[in-house]
Amino acid sequence: MATAIEKSLIEILSKANWVGILTGAGVSAESGISTFRDPDGLWSKFNPMELASIDGFMSNPERVWDWYQYRRNVIHSTKPNAGHYAIAEMQKMFPYFNLITQNVDRLHQTAGSDDVLELHGNIIENHCFQCKKPYKQEIDLSSKEIPRCDCGGMIRPSVVWFGENLPHKVLAQSELVAQKCDVFFSIGTSAEVYPAANLPIIAKKNGAKVIEINPNVTAISYIMDYVIRDTSAETLPYIVEELKKRPTN
Repeated sequence: MATAIEKSLIEILSKANWVGILTGAGVSAESGISTFRDPDGLWSKFNPMELASIDGFMSNPERVWDWYQYRRNVIHSTKPNAGHYAIAEMQKMFPYFNLITQNVDRLHQTAGSDDVLELHGNIIENHCFQCKKPYKQEIDLSSKEIPRCDCGGMIRPSVVWFGENLPHKVLAQSELVAQKCDVFFSIGTSAEVYPAANLPIIAKKNGAKVIEINPNVTAISYIMDYVIRDTSAETLPYIVEELKKRPTN
């Protein structure tokens, strides 16, 4: 591992004032949550437009809810991995630090990360499809009836579906991080889903050093200042340990 991470990267991080991190499904893959685009991943077995879109929900809400309850059960049976914990520790090491994620599993928060910018919402919470009011009750599908809000609207998971806009405030904050940070990590993301994939590009254009941690080549690997072809669970704990050896700002 020591030879895979250049000493100059550790030097840059030890002097960084503001660090931004974007994470994708690859970070949670080592916790047992399949990524969407791998050959054996989640979407390879299902049509995403039937399970993660407004049209799919309206045409068959029972099937969509069965799918999301299954995914929740998978998430509840998993734990954060070393990559999640290392990111939570990195949050304490810089004057300014922001974690942006495309993941909906909230494993970052379980590992101790605070103020996470959730670009795609999360799978843990629910809200009314009609009036948008949060729904705090437990989801019970034993009666095969879709839970409903006081207004009569169907309850849905608080994830961003295909065709929906990302939460405006979260996206604006994420773009600000990309514009202002000194160092920007793109970790475990395919860089195929926009506007999230544009964040490392924004950071690069604004003078940040950009680092990719991913076992696979991505669509934006070519713009990176540093590329580490390994997993976050292997790489990030090493970076944290190296930073602990050096004085930081």
